[in-house]
Amino acid sequence: MSRAGAELRIIFSPGRVQLVQYCLLEEEAMVLAPRVLVTGATGLLGRAVCREFQSNGWLVIGTGYRRARPRLLRCDLTDEDAVRGLLHEYKPDVIVHCAAERRPDVVERHTEAAVNLNVHATSTLAKEAGAVVLRVPVLFGEVESVSESAVTSLWLKVQEAAESCTLDHCLQRFPTDTRDVAAVCRKLSEKARQDPSIRGIFHFSAKEQMTKYEMAVAIAQAFNLPSNHLIPLTEQPAASTLRPINSRLNCSRLELLNLSVEARPFTVAITDCLWPFTPDKRWRQTVFH
Repeated sequence: MSRAGAELRIIFSPGRVQLVQYCLLEEEAMVLAPRVLVTGATGLLGRAVCREFQSNGWLVIGTGYRRARPRLLRCDLTDEDAVRGLLHEYKPDVIVHCAAERRPDVVERHTEAAVNLNVHATSTLAKEAGAVVLRVPVLFGEVESVSESAVTSLWLKVQEAAESCTLDHCLQRFPTDTRDVAAVCRKLSEKARQDPSIRGIFHFSAKEQMTKYEMAVAIAQAFNLPSNHLIPLTEQPAASTLRPINSRLNCSRLELLNLSVEARPFTVAITDCLWPFTPDKRWRQTVFH
């Protein structure tokens, strides 16, 4: 039963449905809450950013394009007039720009479209709002399908125990949970609202150095699955787009300002992400996963 002057509402947000009890005081608090516009709110990082800001008292305005859903705004970020109209209408205090083409091979094949989104759209938003750039490594997190992230897609390789599978054991990566990145985005946003000198480029990354082979073995161990079918490939794999041998980021600037977070251990974080895809949990998957 709801308390006097309160009502129950269903709140839809990317990846979540909540039944929330509202009262007039809470309604007023939402009006006064700082506003954040999250682009790419349907994506892997965008969903985590929306949840992080929403759970810390921000009013979240999410945008999408091809995958736009109810409660999200549909906006073509390559249309400068549409972007300016969106900002004029909603007047966000902060913009967190998560929309991007993040796959190097796709960037190579569809260069013009990637430049329009990754460069021109980003430039438009930066001119309107000022910019803090947060560079991050390979990401994983709560996924709608395991193929959504290069890290969680290794789950498919782990499960192919009947056949041997070669995996890169040369390129050094630092897989990072989107929940941790989202927390850094919020802390940076809060600090930048207080201190206009917070500008420029920051780095954030988990500190565990792993190849794809090592990630896959860690996944197998986390779920008590065999890993002897996984074969390490110690030569740099042939690819249409070159990747760095070691993608370590210098995160000292973020740490000096006390704006970093302690990254979740890989085994713990990947278990959280892949648990819904284990055979006895698949019935739990819904459109709101």
